[in-house]
Amino acid sequence: MALKPLALLAVALLAAALAGCARDIPYETLKAKYANPTSKFVTLPDGVTVHYRDQGRADGPPLVLVHGFAANLDTWEPWVARLGDTYRVVTLDLPAHGLTVTPPGYQMSTAGQVEVIDQLTRQLGLGPFVLAGNSMGGGASWNFALSHPDRLRGLILVASVGPRPSEPEGSPPREGPPAIFQVMANPVGRAALRSLNPRPLAEPGLKKAYVDEGLVTPALVDRYVDLALAPGRREMILAGRRGPPNASPDTVKGVTTPTLVMHGEKDVVVPPGVGRRLAELIPGARLVIYPEAGHVPMEQIPDRSAADVRSFIESLPATRTSEK
Repeated sequence: MALKPLALLAVALLAAALAGCARDIPYETLKAKYANPTSKFVTLPDGVTVHYRDQGRADGPPLVLVHGFAANLDTWEPWVARLGDTYRVVTLDLPAHGLTVTPPGYQMSTAGQVEVIDQLTRQLGLGPFVLAGNSMGGGASWNFALSHPDRLRGLILVASVGPRPSEPEGSPPREGPPAIFQVMANPVGRAALRSLNPRPLAEPGLKKAYVDEGLVTPALVDRYVDLALAPGRREMILAGRRGPPNASPDTVKGVTTPTLVMHGEKDVVVPPGVGRRLAELIPGARLVIYPEAGHVPMEQIPDRSAADVRSFIESLPATRTSEK
C-alpha cells in the first residue's frame, strides 16, 4: 500500500538527513570523470555552454537526441552504438543537466530548452533533422516541433511528457512515481533537497524507472548523483520543477511533423496513457507500446527500440516542405 504524501515526505527526508549534506562537485572534477574523447563544448548566444557529442556517420542524415529530467546525454549511448552506422547522431546535455554550464541567474524552462536545441543545431549546420526526446526532453521536442516545424523531418517521443488522459471511473490506481518526484512536488521537500544528499532517493527511483534493476549499476547511480551535485545544480533544478509537466491537448494537436510515439507499459514516471494520448492528438502519429519496458526503453530494450527508430526514419521523405 502506498504511503500518504506527508508520510512519504517524512520518510524520504529522514533518509536524506541520515545520509548528511552533500557539497557541490566542481565542474572540472565532473568533466574529468564524465567527459570522453567525443565530448565537445560550445557557448551559445544566450551564454549557455553546452556539452554535446556529434557521433556516428558524419555525412549521414542527422538525428538529435534530447534526454529527460535528471539524466544526461549518456542515456542515448545504446542508440548511438546501434544507429551511428547510418546516421549522424547528436546528443546534448540540457541546461541544469550533465556537463552543460549555465550563466548566473539562468532559469530552467521548456522555452529555454527549445532555444538551446535550436541554437546548437544551427551552429552545427544541421539541415532538416529528426528530433527524439525522452520524458522532459520529449516535451522540449514536441514544443520544438511547434516552434520550428520547417527544421524537422521527423519527431520521436520516448516516454514523453504530455497531456494526461482522464482515468475511467472505477479504474484501479496505478503505482505512483518514484519517491524523488513526489518529494520534489512538495515545497518542504524541495527546500530540504537543496542541501541534502540525493543518493538515498536516487537508487530506488532509478530502479522504478528502469524496471530491470540489473541495469541500475553502482556506476549509473554515481553518475546521476554526481551530476546532480554540480555547482548550483540542485537549486536550479528544484526551482524549475513543480511536479510532472502537463500540456493542453489543443496545443499538442498543432504538431504537424511526422511523429513516432514510443512508451513502456511499465513506466511509472510518465504513465503509458500519456503516450497513447499523444499519439491520439498528433495527426498521423504512430504508436509503439513496449509491454515489458519502463521509462527508458532506449536503455532497457535498445535493440528493439533502435530498430523501430530506424524503420520510422527510413519511412520519412528525404526532405519536408516548410509548414507555416
